[in-house]
Amino acid sequence: MLTAVDQELIRNVHRRFVSGVTIVTTCHEGVPRGLAVNAFASISLDPPLILVCVQKTSSTYPSLFAEQYFAVNILSRDQQALVRKFATKDPDKFAGVAWHPGATGAPVLDGVSAHLEAEITERLQASTHTAFIGRVVEAGYSDRPPMVYSAGRFYDGGLLHELA
Repeated sequence: MLTAVDQELIRNVHRRFVSGVTIVTTCHEGVPRGLAVNAFASISLDPPLILVCVQKTSSTYPSLFAEQYFAVNILSRDQQALVRKFATKDPDKFAGVAWHPGATGAPVLDGVSAHLEAEITERLQASTHTAFIGRVVEAGYSDRPPMVYSAGRFYDGGLLHELA
């Protein structure tokens, strides 16, 4: 019989994975809501589907679960203050943040490297998290290099070097 893998070991393995830095947003009853999310992935291009995983204890979770649309804001290299703000339990994470409503009404943060807006098609329960699957209905990108994350640190995605 297999035994459970130590959580610290799993955490250290995950820290070896390099990912983009995103803030997932929605608008619930006219109030913008959002949180920093590192569990984001493209599922397919045809149809265009994406996935975000959100912990059920997040203060943004009830709003996201109740809504039909969300946006994934892929942060640019100069938005480290934003990710720190949206990773907190601050009740008004949008105070002082420049944003505009996207085509779906979900908040799109100004200055991001790219964004996707999606209609929620499935909510899959996975223990402490819900995986939200969305069909992309709007997208955009800029020339701003993305921020990347690995081993607890943020990096400038524009300074990556291509391997030969």
